[in-house]
Parts: sequence; C-alpha cells; structure tokens
Amino acid sequence: MIERVAERVAEHLNRALHEVLAADPAVYVLGEDIADPYGGAFKITKGLSSRFGERVRSTPLSEGAIVGAGAGLALAGDKAIVEIMFADFATLAFDQLMNFAAKSTTMYGRPVPLPLVVRCPSGGHRGYGPTHSQSPQKHFLGIPGLPVFELTPFHDARALLEHCFATLTPCLLFEDKVLYTRRMFHEGVVDDLFRYELIGAGPGVARVRLEGVDDYDCTLIVPGGMAHRAVEAMRDLLLDHDILCELLVPARLYPLDLTGASPRGRHVCVAEDGPAGGTWGAEVAARLYPALWDRLTRPITLVSAADSVIPAAPHLEREVLVHAHTIRLAVLEALA
Repeated sequence: MIERVAERVAEHLNRALHEVLAADPAVYVLGEDIADPYGGAFKITKGLSSRFGERVRSTPLSEGAIVGAGAGLALAGDKAIVEIMFADFATLAFDQLMNFAAKSTTMYGRPVPLPLVVRCPSGGHRGYGPTHSQSPQKHFLGIPGLPVFELTPFHDARALLEHCFATLTPCLLFEDKVLYTRRMFHEGVVDDLFRYELIGAGPGVARVRLEGVDDYDCTLIVPGGMAHRAVEAMRDLLLDHDILCELLVPARLYPLDLTGASPRGRHVCVAEDGPAGGTWGAEVAARLYPALWDRLTRPITLVSAADSVIPAAPHLEREVLVHAHTIRLAVLEALA
C-alpha cells in the first residue's frame, strides 16, 4: 500500500501498460525508440519489449506511418497503443487520425471496431523549446469518431486505457510531461486539506474539495496535466485570501461530459495549457453558460498560455506558460 501511494504518474502508467499487455495478447505497442534498453523518451515503455517481445515494436521515425500501422492492426482485429514521442508531432499524423482512423469505423457499410490509443506526451516547463513543448489538444477537438482524453493523477491509467479500447474507436490520450514526475493521488486524499472523488459516467470527473463543504466562491476546471497547479492555486487562495474553491478534472476532454459534476461555485474559471483561440476551455464555457446562466455572478474566466511561440530559455518559457500563480491571480481579479 505504501508503495502504491508513493507511485509517480510515469511509474503508474508504465505499470498499467504492463498489466494491459499481460491481460490481452491482442494488444500491440508501437513507437519510436520504445524498445529496451531505451524504453521511450520518458521511459513509459520501459521493460515492455523485454517482457512481451515482438508485441512491442520500435518503429521508423514517421508519425503518419506509426499511426497508420496501429490503425491497420486495429482494423485487422487486434488492439494497438501508439506512442508519439512528443505531442507536437501528432500533427504529422493528422491525416491518418482524422481522415482514416476516425472515419474507418463507419465507412464500410457496417460498424467496424477500431481499438486504437495514440499516446501524446505534451506540455512545456521542461525547456525543450518551440517544437517540443506545445499542448495541441485543441486541434483534435470536434472530430467525429475521435475521442480525446488526458491523463490525470486521479484516474487509474489501466482503467482509462481499457475504457478507450471499449469505445471501439481510435482515441487520443494526452500526457503532460511534468505530470509524469508527480505523485498519483490515492484513496480519495489529495493533501491535508483537500479530498477527491470520481463522479459521473465512463472514466468520470475528479472533484477536489474541502470535505463536508458544498458552497464555493469559485469552481476551477482544468485538464489532468494542470491538476497539481490548480490544487496549489486552490490552497493559496484559501489560506492567503479566504477564497474557497473546488476543482473539477475530467479524464475525457471530448466529447465533454460533466454529467453529475455540475460546478457548485458562484464563479467558474477554466484553465489550460496552450494559447487562446478555439480551445477546450472555450468549449467548456460554451457548454456551461446555458446551464449556469441564472446563478453565475460574472462571466466565466478563461486562463490560457500567452499568444507566443514557447521559448527554450527557462526564464522566458515561464513568462509564456500557465502556472499556479497565473490561476490564482485570474481568480483574484475575477472576484475582486
């Protein structure tokens, strides 16, 4: 039990992949440099090729070919998990995702299952520069037949992967690179102040709150990669400014489903990585306005990265990306 509590997200995801492959001999894993001894750029696939042999394949450097091969395996009756080394390069597989994989479930005169998961390590805060630090989730939202998920520190990764396969459609799974280094939350406990529960259908939504409290000044809504930053902002707002927030973290970004997780705050703030413009946050706000219009005290606040290419220099990167203090200042300004 102690070992499970201390588990980092990267270790948790690696264990989940081991369990999924062990449980189902039809699952294959494809990606650049994923085989041992390298085990992938972020070591998420460490040990898989040594244990499962040819079911785990290092591939040539071609995102379109990797996703196409994974989709072909899925169409042929197997299941595939594809790793894109950096989410930035999922754009090179956009045609395979949008025009082939997402359409293949409906193009042949009968429903055709296509159990494919495309894993995309995303986000900055690592000094990797303009083309290895982006959060391109918004570019894949709204494509029929292509659900979009994001790894969180609340949701069990094996259950999430199995849920993706159960949709029988290709799925994108974004994984924040800094989140890999953080600890999983376990048994409903976030820290000494906050507790969480999973609510709603499917993978559900994590609700983080003070135990026994139902009335909040603000509801924060963020994708999984921002969960720790949002919790830090919640803590600062409570202890330094006596502002009480709850936090909602869905595992599925599209199609969005907050059923059973209606915000309880008098204000709503949606924060995400990536610049503004056609974003997940804007979609969340558009969905919430009709339901919350009669009780919102002010417009929904949207927090995004700056409209800028992401620099490699750490001090410049910090000025572009979203941090806990960015969320805190946005809530303070909205509630002033």
